[in-house]
Amino acid sequence: MSEPDIQSSDLPVVSEEPSTERAAFLHYPVSTMSPRIVPTDLTTFKTHGVSRVQKDAAQRLVQLREEYMRVVDEFNWNKLVYEANFGYEPVVGEVYHLYRDTEKGGAALHLSMIAPGEWDKPFIASLRLNFGGQWELVEASPEFDLNRHIALLEAEAQQKALE
Repeated sequence: MSEPDIQSSDLPVVSEEPSTERAAFLHYPVSTMSPRIVPTDLTTFKTHGVSRVQKDAAQRLVQLREEYMRVVDEFNWNKLVYEANFGYEPVVGEVYHLYRDTEKGGAALHLSMIAPGEWDKPFIASLRLNFGGQWELVEASPEFDLNRHIALLEAEAQQKALE
């Protein structure tokens, strides 16, 4: 087989310099007569960007901390109720009341169906059992400090462990 005869008129024309028509649409200069390229000062843009990111991150951290504290409080209320004394199976959706058990002393608690105004024991909180088996706080006594009570329970547990 013989190779085809290629003529110079068959080849595409490739120019080393862009044509003046095309040069007007390029994003970069093509000659020394083109306008000077001055780099944009990005310091303010970067500073504002970093500032916005820091502000957003700080706000999200505050929200996460609030959510964390809410979950810890929910856990502690559930722990109090499940460790309280009661001799019946609570009904889902009903409100029950948590009292300090003055007869047993210390941090002992009692879960009851009796409303706060109808019993002489120190009222702690009213809670409702949900379908997930978790207790939702309905009302808490203003005199009751959940964190202080949890610390008291932990101190009692440590004392029992030492004995």
